[in-house]
Amino acid sequence: MKSQRTRPRLSLKAEKIIAALLEHATQEKAAATAGVSTVTVWRYQRKPAFQKALLEARQAAFSQAEARLQQAATAAAVTVLRTMTDSAAPPAIRLRAAQYVMDYSAKSLNDQVLEGRVSELERLDEAASRQDRETPQPESTKPARKKD
Repeated sequence: MKSQRTRPRLSLKAEKIIAALLEHATQEKAAATAGVSTVTVWRYQRKPAFQKALLEARQAAFSQAEARLQQAATAAAVTVLRTMTDSAAPPAIRLRAAQYVMDYSAKSLNDQVLEGRVSELERLDEAASRQDRETPQPESTKPARKKD
């Protein structure tokens, strides 16, 4: 079975630079971590294959971070609701929690409405496409040839 890897194979040095760039905010720190000069990092970042690999690595790291936040969403919701209903919490904090609940609820409702509208449009588009495929097309009429 063939690997699903879309990223081109890079040198060990390039992989080290990518890992360092993901870990550090500056090229200087990334270069020091990778054991190369800042100019080397700069040169690698100009190569299209390296740029693609770095972007894919960043996307993968971001995806992992998103997954962790999604896992914590339940705890966050409990915290907001607990804060909103805690009579010992300062009124400003309770109000902010209530505002967050209202804002999020409105956004969620709007997202659901939009999702429903998009689904309906997709359904109508599919029905129209199906009808176009099933409707017989008139035969083309060729102009009659002139007889000499």
